[in-house]
Amino acid sequence: MLAANSGAYRRRKLVNYLMLTICLAVAVGTVLLLFLILGYVFINGAQAINLDFFTQLPKPAGEPGGGMANAIVGSLIVLAVASAFSLPIGIFSGIYLSEFSYSRFADLVRFVTETLAGVPSIVVGIFAFVFIVKPMGTFSALAGGFALAVIMIPVFSRTAEEALRTVPFSLREAALALGVPVWRVVLRVVVPSAASGLITAFMLALARAAGETAPLLFTTLGNRFWQEGVTQPIATLPVQIFSYAIGPYKDWHSQAWAGSLVLVAITLLIIGSVRLLYRGSRTKR
Repeated sequence: MLAANSGAYRRRKLVNYLMLTICLAVAVGTVLLLFLILGYVFINGAQAINLDFFTQLPKPAGEPGGGMANAIVGSLIVLAVASAFSLPIGIFSGIYLSEFSYSRFADLVRFVTETLAGVPSIVVGIFAFVFIVKPMGTFSALAGGFALAVIMIPVFSRTAEEALRTVPFSLREAALALGVPVWRVVLRVVVPSAASGLITAFMLALARAAGETAPLLFTTLGNRFWQEGVTQPIATLPVQIFSYAIGPYKDWHSQAWAGSLVLVAITLLIIGSVRLLYRGSRTKR
């Protein structure tokens, strides 16, 4: 009996060590893959990073030098437009899903957002082209911002829902016991209490949209000059990288790597800020 139990214990211990080893190997492989990609982008992109890259416009085809200043500013403008579209929708849908999750309509909204999150970005770009670009008769930052907003909304709303659910229900009960209306409890108690989580949700959605290229190919078109407004074609960093990467000039390829490095740095900065905000919110609780 003791021998059988001892044999079973050794088998369980062996299986446990085996699974831990597999998990550790996969984790190390994932980290190595990430550092391999980041290192390769840094090695190729750092060579073309200089002050001109951030301050000058692109040079004519075949002429060396120039930069992507217009594309960097254009990306910020398009992301600002996308934020203006997605911020109110994401917050209010997150509030509804969190505070009224027992209703059937909330289940439908949750299903729709999950489905929308899985729609390929190129399909979103075609949708924005049909409903924004064609009626306006021009490519624009407005159309690009709308396309990125469609990508941001499901990420933002679901993450905002989880952030709002972390607020203790006792706070809601205390406010309701004082006779405060439900809408005021939500806006004056729940939302401020989950402010850091909502900011984290927004920045995650922003990081999700920052590197998208396919929707912008159908909506912003691109521009080699400074922007003239949100209703005109506009240069963006992902589209500029794509155009330079498939171009025939070696200098374009170098600048494409430099743009990739800047884009990766922006994404890492956003994700790092999210981690700091999340850690700060957990420390406060």
